Amino acid sequence: MSAPDTSDVRPHLNRLAEEGIDVVRVTYPDLIGTDRARDVLLHSLPAAQEHGLAFCRAVYHTSPQGDVVPVAGGLDAGLPDICVRPDLSTLAPLPWEPGVAWCLGEATDPVTGDPAAESPRDLLRTVLARAAEAGVRPVVGPELEYFLLEPAPDRPTGWRRAPETAGAVYTAGLRADPNNHLLRTLRRLHDLGIGVITGNHEFDGGQYEINLTHSDALDAADRAFRFKAAVKELARQEGRLATFMAKPFNDAGGSGFHLHLSFEDAEGRNAFDDPSGTHGLSPTARHALAGVLTHAPALTALANPTVNSYKRFGPDTLAPWLIDWGLDKRSAMVRVPPERGSGARLELRLGDASANPYLLIAGAIAAALLGVQDGKEPPAPIEGYGYDTTKAAVLPMDLSTALDALEADTALTEALGKDFTTAFLTYKRNEVERFHRHVTDWEFTEYAYHL
Repeated sequence: MSAPDTSDVRPHLNRLAEEGIDVVRVTYPDLIGTDRARDVLLHSLPAAQEHGLAFCRAVYHTSPQGDVVPVAGGLDAGLPDICVRPDLSTLAPLPWEPGVAWCLGEATDPVTGDPAAESPRDLLRTVLARAAEAGVRPVVGPELEYFLLEPAPDRPTGWRRAPETAGAVYTAGLRADPNNHLLRTLRRLHDLGIGVITGNHEFDGGQYEINLTHSDALDAADRAFRFKAAVKELARQEGRLATFMAKPFNDAGGSGFHLHLSFEDAEGRNAFDDPSGTHGLSPTARHALAGVLTHAPALTALANPTVNSYKRFGPDTLAPWLIDWGLDKRSAMVRVPPERGSGARLELRLGDASANPYLLIAGAIAAALLGVQDGKEPPAPIEGYGYDTTKAAVLPMDLSTALDALEADTALTEALGKDFTTAFLTYKRNEVERFHRHVTDWEFTEYAYHL
């Protein structure tokens, strides 16, 4: 394979140098959506673009605690490399770190030159190629919630919500955010240029939601990935912790990752809108909705990818745990907002904030495309509050069950690819095994004194 053309690097070098930037941070997502990166001095950028940056492939298989999970192609293959090249089209100065620009990296196999088998960004590209073959362009708008924490040495975890104010849902200003975290974060993220539009304090103390504008699916995933990394970095800069963990506290609700999804046709029209259709939705929209509902058990593994994710499910949580949909119903797994015309869309409310944006978006689009391919109609929408197990099936309620559902859904796994699916299932089943061997605080409190 011939070396990449590096002639396009020079204009970037000149521009970055004029802006006082001497370091480029090249970042890419691992399997769980954590950012992996290397800082490259500006004078070394041409070499990084030509030869790539070598990373151990097993970084995709490394747990949050630094253990290498035995996924095929990692430990068993002698810990080979992947090659990561800067995607210079994504360069952006970091507003809070003078002298540093940030860009995404493209991960490839150094032997074949093909995309790395576990690359989440390339998995999404594969699904989008299927969408293009079907004549549609997916458009996605991400909504993410997170908790801001501050050090609390007297607490078992070492952290407490910042602040712990209750009852301040859907507010802005100092009432629930006395340190102005939200306002400061919105401004810095705006300067980063990732399409941040609104933000507010959410349901629980220390919980915030920031919304991103809609765009084509790959760009939306890139921006959601960078958003999560940036929010965490900004909190660290202040000695705090921003966590996208699904449910960090027993006495508080969880954090969601909602996707607003629509398709555009070849002429750029919203393919989900049809004023004469049932509920104002086109056949394409109804088939896509049916596909998401049909493949929901398998999709749960990508949308709720941790052991902790399933602590967020349950009655009166406003987290969906039944396979249903509704017209402007926030208690449903899929909500159809009231807008039509160019705003016609589905809101998938299944995901929690710990989901890898690329995997969640790829899975949702793949399920919707399968529905369009099958031409099925969805069941009747729910009425009222929902959460009625006599009218809708229950989603997988633990990670093991969700992983089994993903493995059994051959149509969805074929759309996602065998290599990715095998790696993801192996990695996540190892997580479940490690959790089952771990003695929790609850177990000690429950049993130690009396037994």
